[in-house]
Amino acid sequence: MSSITKHHSSARFSAETFAENIGGIHGNKSLIENCIEVTNRNPRNLERLLIARKPQGYHLEKQFRNFWHKLQVSPFQRYVVVEIVHFQNGPVITVSSNEWALKKLLYRKYDSMAYIALGQVLAQRCLESGINEIYYDESPNSKVSLLLKELEKNNIILREPDRYIHPYPWSLFRPEKPWETHE
Repeated sequence: MSSITKHHSSARFSAETFAENIGGIHGNKSLIENCIEVTNRNPRNLERLLIARKPQGYHLEKQFRNFWHKLQVSPFQRYVVVEIVHFQNGPVITVSSNEWALKKLLYRKYDSMAYIALGQVLAQRCLESGINEIYYDESPNSKVSLLLKELEKNNIILREPDRYIHPYPWSLFRPEKPWETHE
């Protein structure tokens, strides 16, 4: 027998010895039994599955609060600030024409080209952070409509989908579950 075959024959293990040498390979059953708490590392997961609650508010309130992410445009005298606001956590994404990189490219920080540039930058930041749908409820003026067109051009939907509500067993209409895909 050559030295190569001797080396390979001595390296064989049974399944039990292999598991002991690795350091305790085990199944998921033991992990579930020993689990004390679960931490959701993606708090937006329920929103993406369309099952998270949206705040209803009261019907006499002036501001409508039935959204997860809302677009807010704040024009100031010399610049413009556009924010995506989460209903619970406040501003998530903020773009301003007063930022150094945008300020250097714009002739004026409050004209129509500033709104178009803000729309492009906001759409890029939204897609990078995973926000595809936002809520916008106000009637846009001419400059804000340029911003909204730029967002739509860059695949941002300006209407949030409805929340999935589990139907009653006797319901005639059964909506498709957002977490199931049918091909």
